[in-house]
Amino acid sequence: MHLTRRQKEILDFVGRHLERKGYAPTIEEIGEHFGLSSLATVHKHLTNLQDKGFIKRAANRSRALELVPSGMAVRAVELPLLGRVAAGSPIEAITGTETVFVPEDMVGRRDTYVLQVKGESMIDEQIRDGDYVIVEDRTTVRDGEMVIALVGGDSVTLKKLYREGQGRVRLQPANRRMKPIFVDQDDLRVQGVVIGVLRKY
Repeated sequence: MHLTRRQKEILDFVGRHLERKGYAPTIEEIGEHFGLSSLATVHKHLTNLQDKGFIKRAANRSRALELVPSGMAVRAVELPLLGRVAAGSPIEAITGTETVFVPEDMVGRRDTYVLQVKGESMIDEQIRDGDYVIVEDRTTVRDGEMVIALVGGDSVTLKKLYREGQGRVRLQPANRRMKPIFVDQDDLRVQGVVIGVLRKY
């Protein structure tokens, strides 16, 4: 499970509060620290942290927050969210400044970043519209790997790559209703290989 920036900040704040004072902050104290006037917003963040296994809460007690021991919770790494990539027809990637926290064991050996998926052409690979793909920044790719492909120098798409011979490449969707894209190898540049998928609920 990955954490949003705010969830990570709240988790760190709770941890520091427990360490310094020996007890957890109240929902009101968390809201005041982060300038959140709505306690429902704080409650939602805490519920998400609990659902993701980072904290435990006891009902009807104001300071009943516990951190799950780090050996049980997966360490998260902050990766850049570089925009959206189409899993349908190619669209341009949109550069942004957001980040996403992902489990440490899902990070590649090379530079790794995150893109949000738009479209449903990879649905048979359980990649849905709105999901996040973790991408390792490499240009060498084996047939059948899922890639972020720059097509024609101006549009980016998410597909499986297969070499067809004679300098042709097939970009294959994972949706039986959609047709593959055939391109000349010279018109294609692999920008990264997908190594994981994240889904926000």
